[in-house]
Amino acid sequence: MDYSILVGGEAGQGMDTFAHILERTLKRLGFYVFKHNDYMSRVRGGHNFMQVRFSNVPIYTYSSKVDIVFALNDETVELHKSKLKDEGIIVCDNDIGKDEDVLHLPLIDISKEVKDRRVYTTAGLGAILKYFGLPVDRAESVLRDEFKESAAESNIKALKKGYEVIESKYNLEPSKDENIIINGNQAVGLGAIAAGCKFYCGYPMTPSSGVLEYISSKSREMEIMVDQVEDEVAALNMALGASYAGVRAMTGSSGGGFALMVEALSLAGIIETPVVVINVQRPGPATGFPTRTEQADLRFMIHAGHGEFPRMIIALRDPEDAFYQTARAFNLAEKYQIPVLLMSDQHLADYTRTMKPFDFSKINIERHISGAEAVTDEEYKRYKYTGNGISPRLIPGKVPGQVVLVDSDEHDERGNITESAETRINMVNKRLKKFEALKEEVEEPWLIGTEEPENLIVCWGSTYGAVREAVERLNGEGVSVGALVYGDIWPLPTKRLLEMNKYAKKIIDIEQNATGQLDSLIREEALIKCSHKVLKYDGRPFSGDEIYERLKGVIDNE
Repeated sequence: MDYSILVGGEAGQGMDTFAHILERTLKRLGFYVFKHNDYMSRVRGGHNFMQVRFSNVPIYTYSSKVDIVFALNDETVELHKSKLKDEGIIVCDNDIGKDEDVLHLPLIDISKEVKDRRVYTTAGLGAILKYFGLPVDRAESVLRDEFKESAAESNIKALKKGYEVIESKYNLEPSKDENIIINGNQAVGLGAIAAGCKFYCGYPMTPSSGVLEYISSKSREMEIMVDQVEDEVAALNMALGASYAGVRAMTGSSGGGFALMVEALSLAGIIETPVVVINVQRPGPATGFPTRTEQADLRFMIHAGHGEFPRMIIALRDPEDAFYQTARAFNLAEKYQIPVLLMSDQHLADYTRTMKPFDFSKINIERHISGAEAVTDEEYKRYKYTGNGISPRLIPGKVPGQVVLVDSDEHDERGNITESAETRINMVNKRLKKFEALKEEVEEPWLIGTEEPENLIVCWGSTYGAVREAVERLNGEGVSVGALVYGDIWPLPTKRLLEMNKYAKKIIDIEQNATGQLDSLIREEALIKCSHKVLKYDGRPFSGDEIYERLKGVIDNE
């Protein structure tokens, strides 16, 4: 059982609310749900659409073909009728698609009967639920949760009237609802809260704003200081100040905003102050596609900032991974006293998916903060030379008589500015020692599919869901294919890749950028070159169907 519903129209026609109510209704009916958003950078007009896919088994991406197109205007009919499955239908109001093969319903007339023109999409929701043979009671409960009493009642009236104007084609059986539904930005925010983050600041920038919004929505309850600052330059500097003062701190932006943070990123490197930063990528250069997706900032993130200093980069693969890896990022940042950079993108940020509730018992908060025992000399040395490069870290004011000095100039062990060539060499080497230790800390990529495949895929981040479905489909057809999906991406773990390279006849790089940035990184770090690339950089995310078809082309072409 696997069905997809697409709703499309102009910005401002209510499709977001419709898709939101639909996905939560299906979730409460016990189905696995995946909602994908495709929207333009405008408040009114243009063409936007959303797809809600549901199934009785876990799903990880959207489908290229749909069962229902719910058209809110004529443009939607024309643009999306080619996506219909063989038995798919287009549902719309009587005044839309007059010359097309569509199912006309009196949706506007129902809204007039209810005396609220805004509820005609809810009438459509009632019709769609009836089409699948599903009850309306869960939709009623969602509407009561989402709207105030008067608005809820008018929507429920429209829902029931819409339910009456169509006959059922299917008779689907609900099951017990045991899942949560969450998107990537919310999962990042929840992971930060679970990790004990007490300061988050940022400047709103699509598609990263959802992290700021989510943490802000929980700030009073969880006693978190959240600040919307004047720009991204201030954001990272303020986060560093908060971290220096002793609290776990985080900031985030998209590519253009992260570009403004790079001087402060170097500051984090030289003052060895832990901080977590997320870049929710969108297509560039410059403004690019503000509401679209891409994976083009990997090289930028690895080399951002002047000078040489260690950092760790973690690519988030799905909302569940985003939750656990964000929490882990805080522990790593404080253990090594470095910036840990998280990489997401618009697709992962915005899509919602059902999954099992997160296990908060797996989150351990490891502060790595020293006390008076760290003062072995008469005066505390913030940058004391150690075997692994990690110096004792005190919180200012916590140990009587000790001062915690930090400075953007090169400094000696105490934190005093110096021009000594010998000290400069020692300090650079001290900081870089931490990178060597990080190499032992990184986690190997996830393996999907065949363990000794003839066709080996390498990919990273949010391509995980689409790649997973494509690989499982190919495995089901007897094709020898496996995929390594990178999360920890800098330093690059190579052990599993080097082992699987022994069996692979083809290595296929799958990325959402134009230059194959993971491929070039693998060539540098593992001395392995991918034989084929499957790249996409039109601002739209891969679907499992698209990756399946493109992989078939590569694998079948001997």
